[in-house]
This record gives sequence, structure tokens and C-alpha cells, in this order.
Amino acid sequence: MNETSLTALFIILVGLIVLSGFFSSSETGMMSLNRYRLKHMAKTGHKGAKRAQALLNRTDQLIGVILIGNNFVNIFASAIATVIAIRIWGDAGIAIATVLLTIVILIFAEVTPKTLAALFPEKIAFPASHVLGPLLKILYPVVWAVNLFTGAILKIIGVSANDVANEHLSREELRTLVNEAGALIPAKHKDMLVSILDLEKVTVNDIMVPRNEVVGIDLEDDLDTILRQLRSSQHTRLPVFKGDINNIQGVLHLRNVSRLLLQDDINKTMLMQLCREPYFVPESTPLNTQLINFQKQKRRFGIVVDEYGEVLGLATLEDILEEIVGEFTTDYAATSPDIIPQDDGTFIIDGTSAVRTINKALGWKLPIDGPKTLNGLITETLENIPETNVCLKVGGHRVEVLQIKDNVVKAAIVHPKKRKKRATS
Repeated sequence: MNETSLTALFIILVGLIVLSGFFSSSETGMMSLNRYRLKHMAKTGHKGAKRAQALLNRTDQLIGVILIGNNFVNIFASAIATVIAIRIWGDAGIAIATVLLTIVILIFAEVTPKTLAALFPEKIAFPASHVLGPLLKILYPVVWAVNLFTGAILKIIGVSANDVANEHLSREELRTLVNEAGALIPAKHKDMLVSILDLEKVTVNDIMVPRNEVVGIDLEDDLDTILRQLRSSQHTRLPVFKGDINNIQGVLHLRNVSRLLLQDDINKTMLMQLCREPYFVPESTPLNTQLINFQKQKRRFGIVVDEYGEVLGLATLEDILEEIVGEFTTDYAATSPDIIPQDDGTFIIDGTSAVRTINKALGWKLPIDGPKTLNGLITETLENIPETNVCLKVGGHRVEVLQIKDNVVKAAIVHPKKRKKRATS
């Protein structure tokens, strides 16, 4: 073999190694594409994404054409390298060619291209789709035949390509995806997205205004008292009841009663005519369901009841929205009358305060899978109703009972968790 022929074989060998690297990088690049990002890019009209998505819709065919091309190129390169090595080193060239070609293919046609493709899948996969698409059409009969045999083997071992589940993100996977988005999603938006995912875990009972804090109109009060209450009310909607809050008669919107307050001949019957029929909500209703129910019923205000029909409190659309966007006040801990910060870093907290509210306001992690109020947490921990001021530990916080009235902890001093000191060497 003359020098010109040997040079031509070297050029062919280099070309085959480049092609092998192309097929290797294409395979890794295609398989490394973020499918959700790819769908988004395809929907926005990105041509490369559309081509890649079309190829990935039949993964078996894509892998088939890539492996057929890669194996053909590698085997051809092996044959060329053997011929070259025999011409140069004689019979010993077979072993030399095997070792050298293995190293060259491993470095230049496998590891390096696949590493680049894994790091930059879109930059590799989108241009590669220009070649893989037409190549699949040309080699389709071969690919079809290979996949036919492959499918038969898979069936023998009890595997079917049709049984593979679609790639749908679970709630926890979506939460991880949002949390790992980093600077791509602003922190406030990230918190809102996670809060939406958590709505199913939170029930109406967790966010309601408890019945002892409910402000309403008692029809058994005299008319002057009711009118004074209507004129000074800070609430837009008020439940109207007779004698006891369990005897709800309706819900009064102050917007409807504003003109009536200017009349001199106003009476309770006229007020009742302006009331809307009460809307009752089971306490165990998840917030995501209740949000939809409010929308369907065109309501913003619900009376929360237990399984026996006893009124437990009130739930509003605003309460649910606050679970998503956070408190509407800038610093709930500073403005809430139920949480009073002290100079020594402790907090005097009303016993009826909701545990979730305390956690949100102060950034704590008091247990929320049991009692809903601080009073409930204290009595559950003690396993009895305290008769005197006691000190205990709840959720890692030191709690000092400050006031007890009517078998209820009215107020307690709660200490923040002590930070663990780092060991110094």
C-alpha cells in the first residue's frame, strides 16, 4: 500500500471517529433534555425544540437510529484501523490497533462528546436533530426491523414499551422543582407557588376565626345596641344570630345596610330582609376545595360547622388568599394584639391564637398536626388543664402560663428556641 492510500485511510478513520462522537453526543444530548423546558420551547415556536420533541416522541426509533449509526461507524473504524496497523506493524498491528483505537474512541468519541452533551444538551441536541430526522427516514426499514426484534425480546421478559407511565410530576416533585428554581423565580413568587401546593394539606378548621372571636349581630339585643354596632363595625360582613351563634339567621353585608341607617323608622325586620342566607362549611374541607366552592357559590364568607352542626367559627375568602400570598399586613407580629413582643425577646401570646398564625408571624415551627390553638397545645402537652401558672416545653419552646380563666389558658409567655452553640476547637 502506497503512502497516498495510507493517508486516505487515516483521513477516513478520523472522519469515522468524528461521526462516532456525533452519534454519542446526540444520544446523551437528546436524553438529557429537560422535557418540560422542551415542551415550553416547542409551544413558543422554537424550531429546534419542535424537531427534538418529534424525535423524542418515539424514543425507541430515536435510540435505534443513533445506535445503528454509532455501531456501524465504530465497526467500520475498527476495520480501517486494523488495516492501517497491519500495513505499519505487520501481524502485531491487530493488537496495537485494538488498544489504540479503544483509547481514541473512549476519549474522543465517547467520554468527551457525552460529557459536553450532558452539560449543554440543547446546544448539542437541537443541531443534531437536523441530521437525525432525515437519517431516521432513510434508515427507517432497518430501524423498524431492529425495534421489531427488540420488542419481541422485551415481551418475552415481560416488558412492554406501552406500559411505561407518562412523565407527570407529583406534588412533591413539583415542590422540589419550584424550590430548586433558584433566582429564576423570585422568592415571593416561590413562596406563593409552594403555598398553593400546600392548600390541600390545610383545612378550613386551620384558618377559621374561632367562634369566641366572632363579631356578629344578636337579634335579642335592643335596636340601639345593634345600630351602634353596625355604625362602628370594622367588618364588611356580619353574621346575624338569635340568642346564640348556633342559631344563625343570616349574613348581613354593611354595604346593603348603609342607606337603611339614615332612616328613622328602621327596625329588626328591615335588617333581616337585607340578610343573605348563611353558607355553611364543614370544618374538614381542604382549602383548595373550599376556594373552588367559594367561587362556585359566589361567596366570600362561610360559617364553619363540625359534624354535629355546631358553629365553630368563620372562614372567609381573604383567609384563604392569605394562605397563598401571606398576611396583608407588613409585620403581623408587630401589629397583632394577640402577639406582644417583650424587651427580653419573649412574646406574650393569647391562648386562643392559632398555632399556624403564630408560626407564620414569628417564623417558628410549633406542631400543627394536633391542637389548633396555643391553649390546646399547652393542655395536650400537660394532659390536663393547668390550675396554676406552670412552665413547660412545647415544640422546643419554653412556655410559661401567664393567665388561666374559665379552664382556658388566656395568655402565656413563649420563649424563642435557643440556638445551638457551635463547638469550637
